[in-house]
Amino acid sequence: MQEEFLHYIWKYKRFNQLNLVTESGQSLNILSPGQHNHDSGPDFFNAKIIIGDQVWAGNIEIHVKSSDWFKHNHQFDLAYDSVILHVVWDNDADVKRNNGALIETVQLKNNVDNQLLTQYKGLMNSRSWINCEKDFKEVDSFVLENWLERLYIERVDQKSRSLDKLLNQNQNNWEHVLFISLFRSFGLKINADAFESCARSIDFSVIQKTRSDPKDLESLFFGQFGLLDQNVKDTYFLELKERYNYLSHKFKILRTGVIPLKWSRLRPGNFPTIRIAQFSQVLSKKSNLFSILMSSKILEDFYTVFDVSTSSYWDNHYNFGTASNASNKRLTPEFVNLLIINAISPIKFLYFKSIGQLNFNDVLSILAEIPFERNSVTSRFKKLKPLPENAISSQGLLQLKGQYCDNNACLSCAIAHHLIL
Repeated sequence: MQEEFLHYIWKYKRFNQLNLVTESGQSLNILSPGQHNHDSGPDFFNAKIIIGDQVWAGNIEIHVKSSDWFKHNHQFDLAYDSVILHVVWDNDADVKRNNGALIETVQLKNNVDNQLLTQYKGLMNSRSWINCEKDFKEVDSFVLENWLERLYIERVDQKSRSLDKLLNQNQNNWEHVLFISLFRSFGLKINADAFESCARSIDFSVIQKTRSDPKDLESLFFGQFGLLDQNVKDTYFLELKERYNYLSHKFKILRTGVIPLKWSRLRPGNFPTIRIAQFSQVLSKKSNLFSILMSSKILEDFYTVFDVSTSSYWDNHYNFGTASNASNKRLTPEFVNLLIINAISPIKFLYFKSIGQLNFNDVLSILAEIPFERNSVTSRFKKLKPLPENAISSQGLLQLKGQYCDNNACLSCAIAHHLIL
């Protein structure tokens, strides 16, 4: 028996409540199990129960064994004097408040259906890719789709929290936070940290002063990564190098803390050089990028904003000084979709939440237009059961696997609740 399962049993009243009595022999009627507390303190706040003829309002503490009260040193914590009922699986000790008054205890081990215990043990003892893998196809589609929507909102909320910290670090400058977040996303997974370190290494006032000229931006970004230190006899390269030397001296820009770029396992179209050149064009195209993105409501609006290519030099280059076959390096809709998912949606969520105008339907509507993202995790889920073909579904599945399945957090998952009903 695990305490987490007892929390589930109590929260959802998954036990026989008829003729329920405390260990002292008094009748027990549960009016409200209380609010589940995931922080320090008693496990459930603001419960309402009737013991005997007395109505009680207060907190509930749950343990596998009542003696766990002493193992957890609750007897020394005055916060636990507010406990009105001790819920246990096995009662092996009396528990009292600091004034000596007995805390009523209810033992549940004889009031829980054995089938529920069997289903729970089968789920938690699974050795499959996910605990419910063999039963996943049985989950009602309505339950699953609603859960995936909630998981996506949870995922974007988590991402927005890191942006909130970034916002506080940068004097609530939304444009600056957008700049860092977007540049990080242009680095893709393999160079995300490197791109963010570069963005942080340049004072944003410098970006604002130079953003009208994409060559100045390219020179700053390439220079910070050390890509202009090469011995290349190339007119475009030499021009950027000269600009960087001037700008870095003028604005006293240092390379301290800039993480080196990675090139392995990248297709040429995703080389850092190309992504930097594209990002420079995006920044120079719109001076009020933040307000434009916040007011964009449909997918086509975002495609229009990011409808950019690189400067002509990069049409036949992937690296400085080495010519390649000519190809236009325009941002693709697929890449813009990634920007929306990883950078824009979290900052829109945070911004509208901060001004009290958050509408979950607005958050979901854009993702509903973006196609399902296929990777090793989402494709594995798709083999188990047909799923909606949109990014809400794929992002929800990533949250499900990373935050729930991998952590055996089945009792916090709507899918497991559905399966063990």
